Parts: sequence; structure tokens; C-alpha cells
Amino acid sequence: MTAREWGLLGSLSVLWGGSFLFIELGLRDFGPMSLVFLRLSLAALALHIALRPLRVKLPGGRMWGWYFLLGLFNNALPFALMFWGLTRIGGALASMLNATTPLFTVVLAHFLTRDERLTLNRLAGCLLGVVGVGVMVGREALSGEGELLAYLAVLGAGVCYALAGIFGRRVGQVPPLALATGQLTAAAMLIAPLAALEQPWHATPGWQSLAALVALALVSTSFAYVLYFKLLKAAGATNILLVTLLVPVSSTLLCVPLLGEVLEWRQVAGMAVIALGLLLVDGRILRRS
Repeated sequence: MTAREWGLLGSLSVLWGGSFLFIELGLRDFGPMSLVFLRLSLAALALHIALRPLRVKLPGGRMWGWYFLLGLFNNALPFALMFWGLTRIGGALASMLNATTPLFTVVLAHFLTRDERLTLNRLAGCLLGVVGVGVMVGREALSGEGELLAYLAVLGAGVCYALAGIFGRRVGQVPPLALATGQLTAAAMLIAPLAALEQPWHATPGWQSLAALVALALVSTSFAYVLYFKLLKAAGATNILLVTLLVPVSSTLLCVPLLGEVLEWRQVAGMAVIALGLLLVDGRILRRS
């Protein structure tokens, strides 16, 4: 990847790393499915408003099939799994588990694409990243203790993100803003029935939860997905999902000072291992050697 693409990747990791902080704050007053629906609805509304002044048209017709496909695997399903998991485990841990996404992507892209073939350095880098995640999480998750279903839900979200990254490359020449708008709109429609079961109209959120919801929708969703689709076109499905290896770093750095979480030595060590995995997947060190 180029230096510009690495810069976009880092920016996206901060936006999505912050989302774990916002989700934890929002879940204090909203149910998980309600928070997912509100996040998607507000984000989609903001992008619809932005379409006209930016003179971007939202393609219709058959494109709605793509909107619903991407909305399902990139938003509705992984958000539902992730938010439910976050009611049982912390945001930092969830972001670390979600960093296994590139491993799923490397394997799935090998079978579902023609230009994302499985190479030794990509496989070694992603495996090294998973080792780093294991170091950060600690023996509790690795030994199967704690909320096993929550761990599996977060890992399932990673599989969804991997599929969405692969499918997203097949959409064609659609402006990133339009694609993000259609996807988020479709995802909000998909999650609405589950949110209704929680009766969100009875919620009485405080100002912190409302502020977190706005930041989650506008910053970590609307703006983030515009960057996501730009980077997807330029860097490919495997490379863009390396962002999930950087998200735990951003999430930890935000949660430690703002939520009072303790940064342990194993988390620092895990960050170093993940960084080495990123370099291996990128391949520039091997090429220069």
C-alpha cells in the first residue's frame, strides 16, 4: 500500500476504535438492537442530507440489491452481534477479538476473488496479528473462560466484515458517498424489526448516552464509511481489513484515560506483535530484503 493509503487506514482505525467507547456509553441507556438502529438511521440521514449539496446521486434499481447485501454483512448483522457481545464483555476486549477479521479475509478472499490470492507473507502476517491479539486478551479468553457466547458473537462479526470487504469490491464504479448512503439505509431497514422488540421509545437516555450516539452515528459511521469505500477501491479487501488490527490500539488508548481501564504490559506487547504482523502483510519489508 502507498503512504496515503496507510494514512487513510490509520484514520479509519481511530474512527472505528472510538466507536467502542461510544457504544459502551450508549449501552448504558439503550438496548443493543435499539442502539444499532439509531446509529444506522442517524448516519444514513446525515449522508442523505449531504448528497444534494455535494451533487452526488444515489443510484437506484438493481443497486438496492447491493445496498442490502452490503448493509447486511457490513452493518446490520455484525453490529447486532458486536453490540450484543458488548453487553457482556468490555469494548477493548471486543476490539481485540475483532482483529481476527484479516485472517478470515485472507482465507475467504483466496476462494472468492481472483486478485487476492493467499500468499505466505499475508498468511504469516495475519497469523502473527492473531497471536498479538491473543497476547492482549490474555489467558481468560484463550482458555474458554468467561462469556464464551459473547466471544463467538464478536468473532462472527469479524466473519461478516470479511465477507463485506470482498463483496464491496464487486459493486463497480459507484461514488463512495452514494454507496455508504445506500448501504446504511438498507441496514437500518433490516435491523428495525429487532430494535422494535426492545421498545426504544421507552428509553430515557442521559446526555452522555445521547452525545455518544451522535458521535457514533456521524463520526464513526457516516464519515468512517465514506473513507472505508475509498480505501477499499484503492487497497483491496485484504489490506483494508488490516484496520481491525489497528482498532484495538486506538480503542485501548481511548478507553484507558476516559473509562479508567488499566493498560497492562501484555496489551503493550500485543500491540507490538500486531504492528509486526501488519508489516508482514504489507510485504514491503520482504520485498526490500
